[in-house]
Amino acid sequence: MSIPPVGIFTLIIGIICLLSGYRATAIAFCMMTVFGGAASMLIGSAGIQPGHLFVGFLALATLSYRDKMKVAINALAFPNPAFWLLCLLTYGVITGFFVPRLWAQTMNIIPLGASEYPDTGGAVPLGPVSSNFTQAVYYTADIVTFAMVVALGATMSGFRAVTIGVMAFAGANLFFGILDLVSYGTAIQDWLGFIRNAPYAFHDEDVVAGVKRVVGSWPEASTFACISLGAIGFTGTLRICGRYSRINGFLFLMSSIMVIRSTSSAGLFGLPVCLVILYFTCLMRCGGLSGTRTSATVVIFAPIILVLLGMMIVMNEAIYHQLYAYFDLLLFSKATSASGVERGMWNAYGWRNFIDSYGFGVGLGTTRTSSFIFALLSNVGIPGTLFFTFFFISSFLLPRGEARTFDGDVRLAARNGCLCLLVGAVVAVATVDTGLLFFIMAALATAVPSEERETSAAPVAMRV
Repeated sequence: MSIPPVGIFTLIIGIICLLSGYRATAIAFCMMTVFGGAASMLIGSAGIQPGHLFVGFLALATLSYRDKMKVAINALAFPNPAFWLLCLLTYGVITGFFVPRLWAQTMNIIPLGASEYPDTGGAVPLGPVSSNFTQAVYYTADIVTFAMVVALGATMSGFRAVTIGVMAFAGANLFFGILDLVSYGTAIQDWLGFIRNAPYAFHDEDVVAGVKRVVGSWPEASTFACISLGAIGFTGTLRICGRYSRINGFLFLMSSIMVIRSTSSAGLFGLPVCLVILYFTCLMRCGGLSGTRTSATVVIFAPIILVLLGMMIVMNEAIYHQLYAYFDLLLFSKATSASGVERGMWNAYGWRNFIDSYGFGVGLGTTRTSSFIFALLSNVGIPGTLFFTFFFISSFLLPRGEARTFDGDVRLAARNGCLCLLVGAVVAVATVDTGLLFFIMAALATAVPSEERETSAAPVAMRV
């Protein structure tokens, strides 16, 4: 095991935050999740990202308070959302251990991790893979994150801290995206190597049609774009609702521009869908005494501006052909490109694994796909997909708290942020794990802060 510089940095920040309190820890944790291409610890061929390492500090800071410990434990009880995540994890771990062994070599898979067969980049016979363990660890961290954020969100101070933390994440993600773009070909790219030390395949030097692909602090452009969609959904909704308007308006606008500039097909596909989600949010938010001027303005003028912009593009032949060539290269012709053919093959194998396993799935972390839907079906089958569906319904569709208040607007923003992340996941995510940011915002969407009931740290929890 080794601890690179980014790991030392993570540990130092974690200790400082523990001494500063749970609010600082919550904000720092949200920001740490931006380092998706970094490894704070290297254990053999596996790396632990700073965000996952910081989950431990978040748990210590949260569970040291009796009232928050009680909320966190209750969050795991039936029929709360985290209960369904526990069911999904349990089922995934059980099938991940038994299915690759009981049905070994009965079907071919695209392995997510290292298998006993040579790594050719293609299909191999079904068998245990290293990602059966790592994906179980990641999903455990996701559930712990969800429970801790729900506990923090039980009080208004913790709820605000997580809200600011997600905004800070959006700012950090935007910063690294811009830095990656403007520093291309300079020595700064070498310095970015400190946060690109994870044992992944990085595509930070890729160029499309003479244009550098933006990856930010992530391994590839599609990951950067999909994560940015979540930031767009969250900050855009808060701007519509008039919460921290200037900051969120800036983050929303610049993140949208960076998604377009990233040259990611998933981003170009997902951004219009996310904007439609935000437009419907404006429709719901523009009426009544608590309606905002921004939402009413968007509802009235957005369609007009869109039509005028479309007419201008169509009437200018040069601009039309340039834009068409750009979107044709990255989106319309994606399915026939080498990358599109490969990802299509992954999904085809994933669907075949779902059918051949009689709908049970081949186990959490066993197979790689290029869509969250195919990842669910192929890895955890119908039972796991149902568990995630129950989690989705109980998190996002059940009414909570009072609408058009601060916490009501943040819950709406968190729900939209999760929906936007899922839009990107449907076309680009290779695993069942949707990432820490998704579960942070999902927990915000379910949290209902009560009046401040600050208690002293629980001495028993601190001794443990």
